Amino acid sequence: MNEQFRVAQKLGLMFRSEESLPVDIKSWAIKQLNAPSPVLGTETVYSEIKPWPKSLQPNLDERAAMMRRHWENTKKRRQKIKGYDTEAAKQANDRENRMHKKDMLKFAHQNAYGSDQIRQRLVSFWTNHFTMGGFESRELSSHAMEEGILASFDDSFSDMLYKATTHPAMLMYLDNHISAGPNSNHVRWARSRNEQAGLNDNLGRELLELHTVSPSANYSEDDIRDAAKVLAGWGMDVQGNPPNSLIEQGGTTNHWDMYKKNWAEPGSKVVLGKTIYQGKQGLRQLTDFLANHEHTITHLSYKLAEHFVSDEPKQSDVDFIANAWRKNNGSLESIHTAVIERAIESKEPKFQWPMTWLFQVVRLTDSRYFKGWSEVDTYLDRTMETRRIFEELGQSFWVQRQPNGYSSKKEDWISGEMFERRIRFSESIYNSGGGIRDPEVIMDRIGANRETRNLITSLGSSRKNQFIALMCSPELMGLDHA
Repeated sequence: MNEQFRVAQKLGLMFRSEESLPVDIKSWAIKQLNAPSPVLGTETVYSEIKPWPKSLQPNLDERAAMMRRHWENTKKRRQKIKGYDTEAAKQANDRENRMHKKDMLKFAHQNAYGSDQIRQRLVSFWTNHFTMGGFESRELSSHAMEEGILASFDDSFSDMLYKATTHPAMLMYLDNHISAGPNSNHVRWARSRNEQAGLNDNLGRELLELHTVSPSANYSEDDIRDAAKVLAGWGMDVQGNPPNSLIEQGGTTNHWDMYKKNWAEPGSKVVLGKTIYQGKQGLRQLTDFLANHEHTITHLSYKLAEHFVSDEPKQSDVDFIANAWRKNNGSLESIHTAVIERAIESKEPKFQWPMTWLFQVVRLTDSRYFKGWSEVDTYLDRTMETRRIFEELGQSFWVQRQPNGYSSKKEDWISGEMFERRIRFSESIYNSGGGIRDPEVIMDRIGANRETRNLITSLGSSRKNQFIALMCSPELMGLDHA
C-alpha cells in the first residue's frame, strides 16, 4: 500500500476518488487536526454531498424539550388518552421527538463523506473512551460527541474530561442524575418520608477506573466513594423536568451545568490524597487533578498508541505520546500530533475496528451505502437501517454496553463470525451498485501489495468475488504489513 493510503488507513478513513492524494502525508495529517468539521451528507442515497440541515441538528435545550414531549406523549398513550393511543400516534411521537436514528445516520454520513477524516477517527476514539449510550442518554450522545469531544480538540484533556463528565448523556448513562450525598438535605428529606435516596458510585468508579488513572493508581473504595460524593448533585432528569423545575433545583436551565445543591454532599472529600473542597467547583478541581495525574498520562498514552500506532505498541511509542502530554500540559493538539508522528513512523500494521473498516471501504470505493437524511424513516431496497448496520458490525455508540467501551485488541474482533460479517457487508456494498467496483482500479490507486494482488488473481474472473476478497484482505483490514 502506498504511503498516503497506509497513513490514511492507520489514522483516518481513506481517500475518496475526488480527493487528491497529498504529497507530504505527515504535514497533511497534522493539518487535519485544525481542519473545519462541517457535517456533510446526502439528502437521498445518490444526491450530491452537502451540509446537513440545521433543523436536524438540535441543540441541547431542543433535545431536552423533545425528550420531555416524548415522555409526556408516551404517558398519555399508556393512559389510553384518545389521540395518543394508536400505533400511528406512537410512530409519529418517535419520529418527531426521537433523535438517535437521525444521529446515527449523521455519524455515518460524516465518516463516509466528511473532509476531516482524522478528526473523525479521533472523535470515535474519545467517544469510545468516554462510553455513554443506553436508552435515554442515546438521545443526547451525538451532542456530547460534537460539543463535548470534537469541540475540545483545541483545548486540553482536562477540558474534555470535565465536559464529558458533566454532560447529561454521561450523567444519565451512569445514573449520576439520581445520586445524592448521604448527608445531603435531599437524603434527609427522603428518609423523613420513608423514601429511597442515596449515593450512586457508578460515575465515580468509572471516572477513576476507566476515564483517568486506571487501577494502576491503586485507588481504594474510599477514593471511589469520595469521588462519587464530589459528583453527587450533578445532573437532572432531562426528560421529565420543565424549565421552572430546573431553576428551582439547580438555579439554571442549562442542562450541562446542572448542580442540585440540596443533593450535594457537604464537606471536603479526599481522592488519591488530594483534598477536594465542597461545592460546585469541587468537580472541576477533581477532574483537573485526575487529568494531569501521572497514571492518567501513561494509561491514556498506551490506549492511544494501541488504537492508532500498532496492535502491540512499543514502550517508546507510549513514552513519546506521554512526553508530549507532559511537556504541553495535556494539550490535545500536542497529544494528537504525537500520535500522528508515531503512527507514521511505525511500520507495524494496525488492525481496524469493524466500524472503521466499513467507513474506509465506503470511502475507498465511493459507494453510496447509507440512506439520505430525508429517507431515514423510509424503507429502501439495497440499503439497511443504520442501526442494523452498526449492530451487525458489533459496534454502536448508541446502545447500552460495557462502560469500558470497545476493545482495540485485534483478538477480540477476528473470530470466524466477525470475519463472515465483513464478507456479507462487502457483498452488500457490491450489490448496492454505484461506486468503484473494479478491484484492479482500487488496487492500483492504493498501491496494493503483491500478496493482495496474488490473492485477487487466484480467484478467477468473477469481479464480485474479487471485490469481496479485496475488501476482506489482510491488507485492507490492517492485519498485514502494507
